[in-house]
Amino acid sequence: MRKLSLILSMIFLIGLASAQESPHGEKLTFNCTDCHTTEGWKFSASTAKFSHDLTKFKLKGQHFYSDCKACHKTLVFSEAEAKANCNDCHTDMHNNTVGPNCAECHTPKSWIVENITEIHQRSRFPLLGAHNTADCAACHTSASNLEFQPLGVECIDCHNDDYQATTKPNHIQTGISTDCIECHRIDAFEWSASGINHDFFPLTRGHKVEDCAACHKSGITEPISADCSSCHQNDYNNAKNPSHQNSGFSTDCAECHTTEPDWKPAEFKTHDGLYFPIYSGSHKGEWNSCADCHTQPENYNLFSCTDCHEHNKSDMDKEHKGENGYSYNSNACFACHPNGSEDGAFNHDVTGFQLKGAHIQTTCLDCHSAGYGGTSSTCNNCHTNNYNEAINPNHKDAGISTECEDCHTTNPGWEPASFPTHNDYYALNGAHAKISNDCFLCHEGNYNSTKNTCYECHTAAYNATKDPAHLTAQFPKECAECHTETAWEPSTFNHDSQYFPIYSGKHKGEWNSCAECHTVPTNYSVFSCTDCHEHNKTDMDKEHEGENGYVYNSINCYACHPKGDS
Repeated sequence: MRKLSLILSMIFLIGLASAQESPHGEKLTFNCTDCHTTEGWKFSASTAKFSHDLTKFKLKGQHFYSDCKACHKTLVFSEAEAKANCNDCHTDMHNNTVGPNCAECHTPKSWIVENITEIHQRSRFPLLGAHNTADCAACHTSASNLEFQPLGVECIDCHNDDYQATTKPNHIQTGISTDCIECHRIDAFEWSASGINHDFFPLTRGHKVEDCAACHKSGITEPISADCSSCHQNDYNNAKNPSHQNSGFSTDCAECHTTEPDWKPAEFKTHDGLYFPIYSGSHKGEWNSCADCHTQPENYNLFSCTDCHEHNKSDMDKEHKGENGYSYNSNACFACHPNGSEDGAFNHDVTGFQLKGAHIQTTCLDCHSAGYGGTSSTCNNCHTNNYNEAINPNHKDAGISTECEDCHTTNPGWEPASFPTHNDYYALNGAHAKISNDCFLCHEGNYNSTKNTCYECHTAAYNATKDPAHLTAQFPKECAECHTETAWEPSTFNHDSQYFPIYSGKHKGEWNSCAECHTVPTNYSVFSCTDCHEHNKTDMDKEHEGENGYVYNSINCYACHPKGDS
């Protein structure tokens, strides 16, 4: 009898439900018994068969414990379907300063953001170096109000006070660029020299200095020569053991020294080739220190033969009996034995004009046509015609100095030659400074009409660049707009941070060429979203039905999806 009563009650409920209009609206297709029992209409989660996961909105995190009425204000549950976005139910505490997509930072579990640094790395300003340890409020001054207004991504936007306050060197007085990354690394932890990019002239070993003004005495932006003597002339002048100045040593420090501190160890490898063979010939291994022959360290032009050899004047006088011009002194020894062997010859070095390079093969009359007395030792007194006739480059037209020794040595053919005043014509900075010894690389043998713009020299690099294709995209031919003289990379054209993520996010690997999005190769500010994605206007109109401000064009796609996500 009890069972029959239950059956009749169920039939009554079913009949009543079908006879009356459902308070939940027409869209609800669940059976009443999934949520209700015969004991009453009150919903009980513990006995109901209904699971919210069967709907379009699965209950995760805090949503699982929320009261149904918090979202469903009426019994027509479908009315809550339109509120699928977080900000449909939750007030934007950030006042629209970080965009409408709460899920970028928050999860249904909690409003607390535990990976803010990781999230920031995906923004247009990844946190590198000291930025990674900085307090958020140091940059986002309105963070205490939960507002994160967009900030500039240029260094000077935040560090103008540092720029203004810096005195060593004084950035304002010396006119240092406000583009901080020209000198400082964005991934460094300090402003000091350890963070400065000085790769064009490595600051290592003896050059490891902290004070820029130690070398840049006329201002940090003033170019200075990379020649050793331009900074170390005083060291050269004050050297006593040996005395470089009195001995007429070369001012090219690198011939003997490295950049090790204190100038040691040093080698004088050109002793044999320019002066006297001590590393070869009969004197090889016959000495221990320079002082064995150069008995006066303050003047290495002076040397002794007679103090070293195991013989005396009487023996030498006897051995050289009958030799014209013989005299028992070191200069005479060297005059007849310039190589230290018994085969002697006149040594021009004793005249004060050492015969080196092309002068060795020159006949006496080439220089001494008017006699041997009063012959000039100045280069241009003998080589004026060579100067006037030089056409590559044309010395006269270019106004090159008549001091031949400024650029040339005595090597035959005037080569190799240096051009220490190159910066007066075209400054060699950064990567150009590193190739300053390879003249042919830029001049290709023609020193009169050399190309002097970036594009003229780097046309091949411009045409060959594929990522992005500069030629196809008709990028500007002013290379300096994106690149520096130090290196092609890093460049200032950061597509992901400055514009739209194509090397990260959902568009990574989804394109092959710039032209897929930039359909107008002459204008990269024009882009297309609608040409690429596999959908049409009809589908998109339907999908965005009810979206305020929706228009089917690329500009509006980008306005709502600035990072290419949904």
